[in-house]
Amino acid sequence: MRAMVGISCCVKAFGLFGTPNHAASDSYVRVSLGPIGAVPVLLPAAGEALVPDILPRLDGLMLTGSRSNVHPDYYDGPAHAEGTPEDPQRDSTTLPLIRAAIAAGLPVLAICRGFQELNVALGGSLDQRIQDLPGRMDHSTPSDQKLPGVRTGKAHAVRVAPEGQLARIWAEAGLRFRPEAVPVNSLHNQGICRLAPRLVAEAWAPDGTIEAVRVADAPGFVMGVQWHPEYDWEQDARSRVIFEAFGAATAAWAAGRRPEDVPTHRAAA
Repeated sequence: MRAMVGISCCVKAFGLFGTPNHAASDSYVRVSLGPIGAVPVLLPAAGEALVPDILPRLDGLMLTGSRSNVHPDYYDGPAHAEGTPEDPQRDSTTLPLIRAAIAAGLPVLAICRGFQELNVALGGSLDQRIQDLPGRMDHSTPSDQKLPGVRTGKAHAVRVAPEGQLARIWAEAGLRFRPEAVPVNSLHNQGICRLAPRLVAEAWAPDGTIEAVRVADAPGFVMGVQWHPEYDWEQDARSRVIFEAFGAATAAWAAGRRPEDVPTHRAAA
């Protein structure tokens, strides 16, 4: 049986009456069925009470991107600017879920908002609007951008730590890349301000914004990226290999293997 990967959901208003729904983008379902090779399980934003019941049934946790921002109360930040989308139900679910998953050794892959949640869950803080800070880039893409190639295309390069986890899984997959200039997409306003004590930065944008992390003392696979590899894994080998490495970890977890026995890359089918 395939591994089961939990996918964090947001609470969004749908339909004529704006009924709250728990939802995740189809891109995360497709990447779970694709290079991860797992059964996707959508996790409702049902609060901390969900954690002890759902965690033992999962073989991996994927934290998704979202338009909403992590509430500043969780990192003692200033109030959000008026109109900033928030999702308190998601915050109350994912933050304790992250801590429990890491403690258990469950494989974790955190993307965009999930990357920011990972930092906050472990004691870090966020900059809310990077583009408003002196000397920083605009990392956002207009949400009403109708051209997919512009909205999800490569926006800037990141410098990758050559001895880090991310560089290692790419190298083990036989990929050639320039650690000083790896192109990524960029669809975020928030970013890491104070790095959580347990996190190690592994990639940086030209303006110094942290773009990838790992958990230094995690008993299992944990990786976070600020960009969206789920948008281009079918065309971009580096994106695909991130999911293959996560998939290998979830498959090993499902089979009962120890974290140190987990390969970082599975050959493509």
